[in-house]
Amino acid sequence: MDSNGGVEMERKFDVDELTLLPRLNDLPGVQAVAEPVTHDLEAVYFDTSNLVLGSAKITLRRRTGGDDAGWHLKLPIDVGHRREIHAPRGVHKQGEADAVPESLAQLVRVYVRDAPLVPVARLHTTRVVHALIGAGGETLAVLCDDRVQAERLIHEPASVAWREWEIELVDGPEDLLDAGQSVLASAGILVSQHASKLARALGDRFPAAPTANRHRPTPGGPAGNVLLASLSDQINVIRREDLQIRQHTAGSVHAMRVATRRMRSVLATYRSLVDPTVVHHLRTELGWLAAVLGGSRDEEVLQRRLAGLLDREPPALLLGPIRERLETRSETNADTAEHTLLTALDSHRYFRLLDALDTLVASPSFTPVAGQDARVLVPALVMKEWTKLRRAVRQARTTVPGPERDAALHTTRKRAKRLRYAAETAHPISHKRSARVTRFAQKLQTILGDQHDSVIARERLRRRGAVDAYLHGENTFSYGRLHALEQQKAERAESKFWKSWNRRP
Repeated sequence: MDSNGGVEMERKFDVDELTLLPRLNDLPGVQAVAEPVTHDLEAVYFDTSNLVLGSAKITLRRRTGGDDAGWHLKLPIDVGHRREIHAPRGVHKQGEADAVPESLAQLVRVYVRDAPLVPVARLHTTRVVHALIGAGGETLAVLCDDRVQAERLIHEPASVAWREWEIELVDGPEDLLDAGQSVLASAGILVSQHASKLARALGDRFPAAPTANRHRPTPGGPAGNVLLASLSDQINVIRREDLQIRQHTAGSVHAMRVATRRMRSVLATYRSLVDPTVVHHLRTELGWLAAVLGGSRDEEVLQRRLAGLLDREPPALLLGPIRERLETRSETNADTAEHTLLTALDSHRYFRLLDALDTLVASPSFTPVAGQDARVLVPALVMKEWTKLRRAVRQARTTVPGPERDAALHTTRKRAKRLRYAAETAHPISHKRSARVTRFAQKLQTILGDQHDSVIARERLRRRGAVDAYLHGENTFSYGRLHALEQQKAERAESKFWKSWNRRP
């Protein structure tokens, strides 16, 4: 994939056929305006038949003509900024000229899922480019004078023509856009009312912007809005991180895993608000996705933990090829886990989970409980999670040290996490109290997370020492030493947990 498109920053302006280009040399930093260059461009835009990419403000097109011919994928970052990713047009078999490159199709699969991408609009543009040149001869920005003839290819085909200007930054500062907008405004030229050329081409068929704060939770509002707001936030995280995972961005697997676990936990806390069959299905499928994500994430965490152990050991105490054995096993496991994850993200099961989450948020299958006052119901639900955490702590305290205690502490950690996520949903209802509970639960979760990571690391060391090293006749001293060091870490973490618990709010 050629991702050299970078971040696109531009402003569009509506003009008519008689509008004259104003003087641009007076813009800050602009020393000259180059001789205009004319391009003949044709672009075909792709989307699903129900325009899911348009709804997400994503543009996918194939352009011919100009100096950037090929495939362009534009992903929104924030207002006025889009990330642009390119791919070459390539050579297709006869009849496959409209095949979207897989390198781009996979990046929008979280939106498209298994729906086909089809041509939805075709634009022919005569573009006159005026380059704004800086003191060093660099191109600060370009003003494009576009005359567009557009055809809508779906939903009652139609055609429309217009003229527009576009100022796009190249190597100039962002405030050059503001200056350019001011110059044009003084000439009576205003920023376009259309989101994009595609939006203008599709006309009334272009998806409307979603209603802001549709499910915004308020203290006097229904409890159902608290659940929907939380789920909506995490669905957005999944959409964002899906793309990052496919591009192998560090931290993306962890972020998506947290989102899936948070949704699964919140659905459990708020289960009385939603049809039980829906809750059961979603929690089952979110558990599956979290487990797949966990295979990749857990190996990453374990690999980093063991590498840290080895790096802190004196070389004289590392006997035999322990580093090579541990690293080779971790790399093999990591590769397998990554392949499993990417396969899952292209599966019908994943797509149907996304469909089910979207359906719940758009048309919630609420029970009458969801209509209760959030100020009354939400704190009561959080208190139930407190009660479950206390019960888990009592169970851990009375369990004998060893594997059973480790399992009980792991259960306690999961209860602390459940309490944390429940308290987070209550922030709009009672911010100060819920923030205190959130911080405390997160502290317990972190401490017991370190204890659990030590359990996993010790098991890996035991297996590698007792199986790989021993069966190959290698010295197993270092495995035992590292195992003992990890056991000390676990004991310190457990001690820290009990002290923190005794200081609970």
